[in-house]
Amino acid sequence: MTQYFLTLPHDSATEPTMASMQELDPAELAAVIAAVDEFNAALQDSGAWVFAGGLNPPSTAKTVDVTSGETRVLDEPFVEAPAYVGGFWVIEAADEAAAIYWATKASAALQSRVEVRALQERPAE
Repeated sequence: MTQYFLTLPHDSATEPTMASMQELDPAELAAVIAAVDEFNAALQDSGAWVFAGGLNPPSTAKTVDVTSGETRVLDEPFVEAPAYVGGFWVIEAADEAAAIYWATKASAALQSRVEVRALQERPAE
C-alpha cells in the first residue's frame, strides 16, 4: 500500500489557530469537530489511518540552517506563501483513487480544500 499525505491549506494572512476557532459560532465549531471526529473514526476503522496532526502557524516556525558550517536558528518559516499547511493526515491507500476518496471525505468534514500527495517510496536496492 502507498502512503498519502492529505494536507489542509490555511490562509497565511489570517493564520487560523485552535484559539481563533473559538471565535466561530459554537454550533458551527461543534459540527466541524464532530464531522472530523467521524472522519477520523472511519479512517481508523478502515485501516487507512497512519497518523494525523495539526500544525501551529508559520509565525511560530523556526528554520535551522547549518549549510554554512555554523548553526543558525531563524525565527521564520523556510518559505513565505499565501497559504500554508495547517494540518494533515498520513493514510495508507491502495491507489490514488482511494486516497482521493478519503480526501473528498476530509474536505466535506472540514469544508476546506485538501491536497493529496503520495509519499515517495524508498528506491529498490
